[in-house]
Amino acid sequence: MAGNGPDTQWCFSQVKGTLDDEITDADVISCVEFSHDGDLLATGDKGGRVVIFQRDPLSKGCSPTRGEYNVYSTFQSHEPEFDYLKSLEIEEKINKIRWLKRKNPAHFLLSTNDKTIKLWKVSERDKRAEGYNLRDDSGQIRDSSSITSLRVPTLKQMELMVEASPRRIFANAHTYHINSISINSDQETYLSADDLRINLWHLEVTDQSFNIVDIKPSNMEELTEVITAAEFHPRDCNAFVYSSSKGTIRLCDMRAAALCDSHAKMFEEAEDPSNRSFFSEIISSISDVKFSNSGSLMISRDYLTIKVWDLRKENQPLETYSVHDYLRSKLCSLYENDCIFDKFECCWSGNDKHIMTGSYNNFFRMFDRENKKDVTLEAAREIAKPRTVLKPRKIGGSGSKRKKDEINVDCLDFSKKILHTAWHPTENVIAVAATNNLYIFQDKQ
Repeated sequence: MAGNGPDTQWCFSQVKGTLDDEITDADVISCVEFSHDGDLLATGDKGGRVVIFQRDPLSKGCSPTRGEYNVYSTFQSHEPEFDYLKSLEIEEKINKIRWLKRKNPAHFLLSTNDKTIKLWKVSERDKRAEGYNLRDDSGQIRDSSSITSLRVPTLKQMELMVEASPRRIFANAHTYHINSISINSDQETYLSADDLRINLWHLEVTDQSFNIVDIKPSNMEELTEVITAAEFHPRDCNAFVYSSSKGTIRLCDMRAAALCDSHAKMFEEAEDPSNRSFFSEIISSISDVKFSNSGSLMISRDYLTIKVWDLRKENQPLETYSVHDYLRSKLCSLYENDCIFDKFECCWSGNDKHIMTGSYNNFFRMFDRENKKDVTLEAAREIAKPRTVLKPRKIGGSGSKRKKDEINVDCLDFSKKILHTAWHPTENVIAVAATNNLYIFQDKQ
């Protein structure tokens, strides 16, 4: 099971994307998601493209197993649009990808940009039909007078083709930008959330959705918070959570009322008055919330910390881990360059014993919940050699007190940031998006 061992050593497996210094904005990865069995790995980018990687069957079956993925399918999911009523450009950037559980040989996934959600079917074709009665081999309709006998069409082997086709398009339901989509455990419905509302959809119905949360005040001048993330419970189809820019997480039960404006539980940690500053509200805004695979816990990520919550305890988190506390003294400059508004995601290991999230300078952080150990690792070009073991990185403060092998906090590159990470559901294989590159790491067996 993914996440075993107190001192897992991580090593480089693969890097996807060009390693050139010149990067086009369209190639920047905007989301990463493993399928439920971990055999497929999907990425979305700012250019509206979805790239799906497939686990190499040889790497999966060999001993020790290797986390190697090859390009399986690439398709244009969204195109740039223009809202003429509001004179607004709608970016093609893919905000989220979510896989449906597999029910037949095809794969299905949801992808969304700021306004439109699409259900995609990804299927394989390695046979074609030949010997039609009414058409010739080139597809032209035959003259009916030339048909003298009845032919039985046959299936002939052909080169494998992977086709991606849009099966449903869910549009025109969000006034504000969509930040989250989450598929329900019933695999029939899903939710989509924007800044002020959460809608519930059925996967078969594109022209109707139900508004289940609406926090928009009658007077927009009274607006004090926005929705930042939302997710369905992995087991209970009636329960979902959403986080806010005020640092709160609300758990809602759809059995209680059709409109879940009144929550069943609210998770919030009281702020220490001694730590209050001009930036307190900004850094307390939750950028991501994820249920554990067991469904009994959840994690939330704010700017400086990642917190583990027990669903039975609302007033304080079970565990709090500092992600990059050395930036606390840099908040002023981070505010000026807008980095303080970066939205970092977080994820669980398959057995819920480890959590992972990103940081700056292409660093990402891993926390061992059992042994209370943490490590900072780097997704860098220099280690892009197979089986290269990742060395833990240490960040020291400014000035002369820095120890050997420590990186000066003033030397961190804030343009290199890891916002999106994913953990294989059953193995120690992780995917880390660093600007336009996708790094895949695995444990050193």
